Amino acid sequence: MNTAEPPQGANFGPSGGSEAHEPAGPSRGRASENETRASSSEPRAWGDPTSDDRVAVVAVGGNALIRDDTHSALNDQYDAVCATAEHIVDMVAAGYQVVVTHGNGPQVGFILRRSEIADGQVPTVPVRYAVGDTQGAIGFMFQNALGNALRRRGIDKRVATVVTQTLVDGNDPAFAHPDKPIGSFMTEDVARRLAQQLGWSIMQDSNRGWRRAIASPKPLRIVETRIIAKLARDGVLVIACGGGGIAVTETPDGQLTGAEAVVDKDRASALLAIDMNADLLMIPTGVERVAIRFGQPDQRWLDRIGIDEAERYAAEGHFGEGSMRPKVEALLTFVKRRRGGRGVITNPENIARALRGETGTWIVASEAVEIPA
Repeated sequence: MNTAEPPQGANFGPSGGSEAHEPAGPSRGRASENETRASSSEPRAWGDPTSDDRVAVVAVGGNALIRDDTHSALNDQYDAVCATAEHIVDMVAAGYQVVVTHGNGPQVGFILRRSEIADGQVPTVPVRYAVGDTQGAIGFMFQNALGNALRRRGIDKRVATVVTQTLVDGNDPAFAHPDKPIGSFMTEDVARRLAQQLGWSIMQDSNRGWRRAIASPKPLRIVETRIIAKLARDGVLVIACGGGGIAVTETPDGQLTGAEAVVDKDRASALLAIDMNADLLMIPTGVERVAIRFGQPDQRWLDRIGIDEAERYAAEGHFGEGSMRPKVEALLTFVKRRRGGRGVITNPENIARALRGETGTWIVASEAVEIPA
């Protein structure tokens, strides 16, 4: 789908959050009169833990599509999506209405690198269009793979991809200090040579190598939230917010303009989950659970932690800046602002076990909140 929603149509507070307006997501009350007439049974409250209307936003990383340096081709990425799709369908089978978001750091980097190589022969690709390209390509991968997985399981459910824009502040300090890694990993020598040749900003990414760095301003609003929520309410499995959404700024008269920036996928996913009034934000990653003192003799895996504990561990530097910290911070943002919301980090193959409360690192606002779905 390539749809847009007028930015002036919602009442957002000065922080760009959802606290100053009624959530754009599915209603927590009874169905509307029209919906009641269309149903042959008594409608259930959206988000009732005994219903099939629980909403989960699942934020899949762009790096998860690339198993290693020898499996970075598009067909290899599709194979990785197919494997993840099977686990996402487990969530559907467990009774969740699912919205899938995804990263695109490596993929955007590939597009920009190809564009730079072809400079002088074809026009170069601005970042905003590269992000849009990946929303379509990765969206197709997930839409196709999820549709096939649902059919194999005998689940009658539609799947749709929404090209998504994310509002950012044109004066955000991030534009002056690029710190978001994109593209493939490189040695330091290669990265510094390309930085000199092409004017890149570069950075070391979690001791895994060097990558190009680009501005990553804070997301203020997902422009298409109400469209995404409506589709989910109607039973569609939605793929949205690819790469955190295409960064756009807003003019005084409400016009949206693409920005040369990328938005953090986890931050954008948390914002979408809050404004949709989702029940669960899940971030699949490369580990079954999060650890503190990782790699040390006294390493400890985390099962269930409260907000204060998670914030303390983050302040103590237990979570890598370019890897686990953004994920933990996204879950904290969601759990703090979405009353009753739960957040979990696990790997894709353990999604079903995590939903049963058997694994994963859960962040909850209160010890009284039950983990099992």
